[in-house]
Amino acid sequence: MENNGLAKRIIPCLDVKDGQTVKGTHFVRLRQAGDPVELGKAYSDAGADELVFLDITATIDGRKTFTEMVSRVAREINIPFTVGGGIDAIEDVDRLLDAGADKISINSAAIGHPELIDEIAAKYGSQVCVCAIDARNDTDGWHCYIKGGRERTERRLMDWALEAADRGAGEILFTSMDHDGVKHGFAYEALAEMADVVPVPVIASGGAGKMVDFYDAFTLGKADAALAASVFHFGEIQIPKLKHYLKDKKVNVRL
Repeated sequence: MENNGLAKRIIPCLDVKDGQTVKGTHFVRLRQAGDPVELGKAYSDAGADELVFLDITATIDGRKTFTEMVSRVAREINIPFTVGGGIDAIEDVDRLLDAGADKISINSAAIGHPELIDEIAAKYGSQVCVCAIDARNDTDGWHCYIKGGRERTERRLMDWALEAADRGAGEILFTSMDHDGVKHGFAYEALAEMADVVPVPVIASGGAGKMVDFYDAFTLGKADAALAASVFHFGEIQIPKLKHYLKDKKVNVRL
């Protein structure tokens, strides 16, 4: 891969439940991974390009806790960060951007009310709106899932990614549910197809286990960014080492 174009981004993802970072496998079996603000600051200091924080239990109480956490994160880090979870109205977007978030990630609500993407893009610009898509490769092809991966929709992955971009999403965050937490690599073929079809950056999610998986996400999968959780949270991969590894393999990353 030539060292040209925009730098590829490394993005740790923090799933937040009751004020703590957690991580599961296939969206279940959660275990604790630490304080999200402290982890976020450590990742920022270690050279992460961006962060994603997801409120995975966005009840009313959780929203209040999560909004306070977003404010604390904004004070502690100096890289862009995206927040998501339970966002289903423009008022939620207002609240989280006011708290200091740079971007908003929407998933289930976007499929249920696609016009929410148009609203966010119109009010704040496409760069603020990340459309997250959880999908599984079923016997009849890739389908989108909602409600934390519990409910299948009739939306097909590529069709929905394209519509989301057309409506104004600035990025697509694609998580392969089949690969989530398994650490056997990302869904490279689907990522490459999406990168060819969709006119906005694609973030690969679900499957990072080794440094080569990130390299493959950028080369085989043509992704613009790669997101991971447990390999970072539990110290299996250090971000500075990962970036030097990628640089040595001629991937354009920021050191």
